[in-house]
Amino acid sequence: LAVALKLSRKNREEDDLPYEEEIIRNPYSVKCWMRYIEFKQNGVKSVLNMIYERALKELPGSYKLWYNYLRERRKQVKGKCITEPAYEEINNCHERALVFMHKMPRIWLDYCQFLVAQCKITRSRRTFDRALRALPVTQHPRIWPLYLRFARNLPLPETAIRVYRRYLKLSPENAEEYIDYLRSCSKLDEAAVRLAAVVNDESFVSKEGKSNYQLWHELCDLISQNPDKVNSLNVGAIIRGGLTRFTDQLGKLWCSLADYYIRSGHFEKARDVYEEAILTVVTVRDFTQVFDSYAQFEESMIAAKMETTSEMGKDEEEDIDLELRLARFEQLIARRPLLLNSVLLRQNPHNVHEWHKRVKLYEGKPRQIINTYTEAVQTVDPMKATGKPSSLWVSFAKFYEENEQLDDARTIFEKATKVNYKQVDDLAGVWCEYGEMELRHENYEQALRILRKATAIPSKKAEYFDVSEPVQNRVYKSLKVWSMLADLEESMGTFQSTKAVYDRIIDLRIATPQIIINYAMFLEEHNYFEESFKAYERGIALFRWPNVYDIWNTYLTKFIDRYGGKKLERARDLFEQALDGCPAKFAKTIYLLYAKLEEEFGLARHAMAVYERATQAVDNTERHHMFNIYIKRAAEIYGVTYTRAIYQKAIEVLPDEHSRDMCLRFADMESKLGEIDRGRAIYSYCSQICDPRMTATFWQTWKEFEIRHGNEDTIREMLRIKRSVQATYNTQVNFMSSQMMKATTNATGTISDLAPGQMGLDDMKLLEQQAQLLAAEAEQDKPKLKEKILFVRSDTSRSELAELAKQANPDEIDIDDEDEDGDEDQGPEGKLLHHWEGGGGGLLSREQCYRTFTQKWIV
Repeated sequence: LAVALKLSRKNREEDDLPYEEEIIRNPYSVKCWMRYIEFKQNGVKSVLNMIYERALKELPGSYKLWYNYLRERRKQVKGKCITEPAYEEINNCHERALVFMHKMPRIWLDYCQFLVAQCKITRSRRTFDRALRALPVTQHPRIWPLYLRFARNLPLPETAIRVYRRYLKLSPENAEEYIDYLRSCSKLDEAAVRLAAVVNDESFVSKEGKSNYQLWHELCDLISQNPDKVNSLNVGAIIRGGLTRFTDQLGKLWCSLADYYIRSGHFEKARDVYEEAILTVVTVRDFTQVFDSYAQFEESMIAAKMETTSEMGKDEEEDIDLELRLARFEQLIARRPLLLNSVLLRQNPHNVHEWHKRVKLYEGKPRQIINTYTEAVQTVDPMKATGKPSSLWVSFAKFYEENEQLDDARTIFEKATKVNYKQVDDLAGVWCEYGEMELRHENYEQALRILRKATAIPSKKAEYFDVSEPVQNRVYKSLKVWSMLADLEESMGTFQSTKAVYDRIIDLRIATPQIIINYAMFLEEHNYFEESFKAYERGIALFRWPNVYDIWNTYLTKFIDRYGGKKLERARDLFEQALDGCPAKFAKTIYLLYAKLEEEFGLARHAMAVYERATQAVDNTERHHMFNIYIKRAAEIYGVTYTRAIYQKAIEVLPDEHSRDMCLRFADMESKLGEIDRGRAIYSYCSQICDPRMTATFWQTWKEFEIRHGNEDTIREMLRIKRSVQATYNTQVNFMSSQMMKATTNATGTISDLAPGQMGLDDMKLLEQQAQLLAAEAEQDKPKLKEKILFVRSDTSRSELAELAKQANPDEIDIDDEDEDGDEDQGPEGKLLHHWEGGGGGLLSREQCYRTFTQKWIV
């Protein structure tokens, strides 16, 4: 074994020779030493350490050699007991390294971590301090996190507090971290001081993203919940400072201040704080927070008192104290609506509605009600008021009236009439209420004097809407006051005084159509008919359409009732004047009155002329009804034959829906008169606006007409016209649908989009298929007769019918004989469509119909 060891040592020495020689040649080359160390990395650790020592002896300023050497030495003791001597040897190595490497933060960090792992508290702390002294300030942020973590883990908070104080001088923005540590170790006084300093520092920016209010809230919670541990701060001054600073969070801050006094045992001070808070907060949210906290405090006090009383036994003083506390709590609960109303009034002292609610809360307490009304009318500014400020004065006066103090009520009303309201209507309402109060107590003359005083002309006149003038100078133009005065004059005044009031209203140009009508009716009741008509004329001169409609309607009705046909020309002039410029919406009633006048007292032809004008002047929605009235009256006066011209005009003028109805009624009348050919012509004319799919009733009516009065030829003609109209509507529908289809399938735009008439073969096939489907649907929708049609078959053949049709229609389109001859042999694609033009019958192929229609569409 000894021989083997010698041989192995000899071999190793032989392997080391190249590295040794290289080192001898270059003793100051770090690379040579590192190659040698790397070669011996897996060898004996003592040899490796010796090589490191030799290298560092030659190169004591090499950071690379020192770093690798210290790391290697720390690895060698990893897992061993910290009491072994090897740890101290490594500590000495670090100390030797720091002689040369004292500016390298990595060496310091490794050394400090190594000492912390050995649980050497004092030595670690001193080493951290040495590192901070040796390194420049720019390198301190690398040392402090490890130092603070080491300090927080110590069992002595005082050491950590001193370390943190030094750290905050370098980084004051990390004060929140220090505060959290202080709270964790129950150093609340220091934490409150630091937190107060942070809150007062306007330049402080929280790293945790907290706002200044959140920091305030934390401070309030800290100092209010720990009054026995926080002694360095004036809690009351701090929280009251927050009250002036954070006005949107008053509820929480007031509760925090009261909670501080409660925890301190100063219950009366806490109660004073709650009372002060309730009387100062201005939002419902803050009031709710404070009131709920106040009520909970009173409940807890009562519960504690009851518990102590039960333990100590019954005592008279204790019972009295308990009763006092219960009474105080009940009073607090009873005061809640009033306190809440006070909060709302502090928000807006000009809120009239809240003042009325406050009066209701004092119901049954007259002294408080009077004080509330007095405060309200003194506080509310009419220019800023929400609601009607005049209602406060009126309610105040009514309160005195209900208590039979009329003199006081009159005093209130007199003061109310001198207030500068924002709107004239407020002052007018006060005058009217003043007069109504006198009426309720049967002081009629006094009421008249009050209203005459209100409508008296002021020394300085002003327009009603001139806001630059006070309302007292404008109330004389208030229609509300004048209307009440007119009513009183009608009831208790004389005819002349009432007439003077109405004339004054009209002269001031504040009358309404209803005032004019009332004036005229008043004159009529006193048998002043011409004066009433003059009143109508004055009202008509004041107003324009449509406001004048009621005046005209009443005027004309009263005039006809009074004179009838005695003053026919004057009545006609009135009607013509009324109809001049009359809107179509209001013309119907006046025309009907005019026609009724002519029918009863004038000439029938004049009545017909009025009806004729009415059919043109009325609104489009009422024209059909007007034609019905015209036809009915004409038939009653002149007979049904006179209505033919009316029917013809109605059919021309009315829209299709109403024109169709007129045609049916016209044809029915002709058939009843025996004019079968005229009825058939009317049906033929109306068929052009009747789609067979939409108006099956019309075609059924025509068919029943032909069954009763026609023969086979007339029914065949009717069916031919029906097919022609069906084809016309089908062509229009197919053309529009094909255009929609082309637009959806070819969104980028093609030639067919630019020229709709030029379509490809595929489009034609698709169009023909849709036409066949629509024709099949129309065939299914045809009404089927329950019984066979019984009539005499005509001897005229189909070819003869075609000849007759050609002779009867000289404007028919010429068609080649080849198309006619091949009619029977063609398949579904070549069938002929019947085309109706200008009342004549012609036969066109499908392609010709489509081509003709397309050309017309393009034009």
